[in-house]
Amino acid sequence: MKLYTIHTGNFKLDGGAMFGVVPKTIWNKLNPADELNLCNWAMRCLLIEDGKRLILVDNGIGDKQDAKFFGHYHLNGDQTLDKSLAQHGFHRDDITDVFLSHLHFDHCGGSIIREGDKLVPAFKNATYWSNLRHWEWATQPNDREKASFLKDNIMPIQESGQLKFIEPVDGVPFGEGITVRYVHGHTDAMMLPQISYKGKTILFMADLLPSIGHIPLPYVMAYDMFPLTTLNEKKLFLQEAVDKEFILFFEHDPLNECCTLGMTEKGIRQKEIFRLDEI
Repeated sequence: MKLYTIHTGNFKLDGGAMFGVVPKTIWNKLNPADELNLCNWAMRCLLIEDGKRLILVDNGIGDKQDAKFFGHYHLNGDQTLDKSLAQHGFHRDDITDVFLSHLHFDHCGGSIIREGDKLVPAFKNATYWSNLRHWEWATQPNDREKASFLKDNIMPIQESGQLKFIEPVDGVPFGEGITVRYVHGHTDAMMLPQISYKGKTILFMADLLPSIGHIPLPYVMAYDMFPLTTLNEKKLFLQEAVDKEFILFFEHDPLNECCTLGMTEKGIRQKEIFRLDEI
């Protein structure tokens, strides 16, 4: 098995929304905001090469929405999904599986592209993986979350016939050395791939833990549907990560790809920070 970091560019989100009840005087030291109170965030995906399978975990925001939509998110950076794949010697047509942690637009927007007046899968040779519980949550969204679930990103996946569902049971296997962990605080039935790699365990954090700055327990996003559930899930996962020496892989941290955790006087905090290719 080989793992690769795939960069799809950066975007900006409101700092207060990203850090919830934590005061700006504190979080602004972690990820300084601009004059519009926006902080820059990565959309960092993971590519798993395992035998004949080439699994892409999430795929960024994509490029098919209109200028008004993208005007809210201030896309920046030189990296794109295609460029990052090419740097590792791959093309999107090589992808055999697209694993979608959840269906918010910044995680699945690259799933679908426009070809003329049609919306078609960006990965024509891939199976797209979600789970039925989250799929129903995303396709019948509540009023608070529906702006994050864009039909253009979601429905063409099903219409293509390339969609399959993973059993929504915590710890279900997804191939050799990969299991799926489920969390429900950010959105219902979000999937976190847990990967055995070079004798270590890597946990793809998705939006349970967007960045190193979100490790302290009260640092819960205002975007989360069930913040107390997130708080409890974080507490359990962080302790497990300390006890079992997990490596955490961050999707949104603008600077840091991976870290280990340790216990300090302030509670659990990052221990060692490094890139995925340094493992």
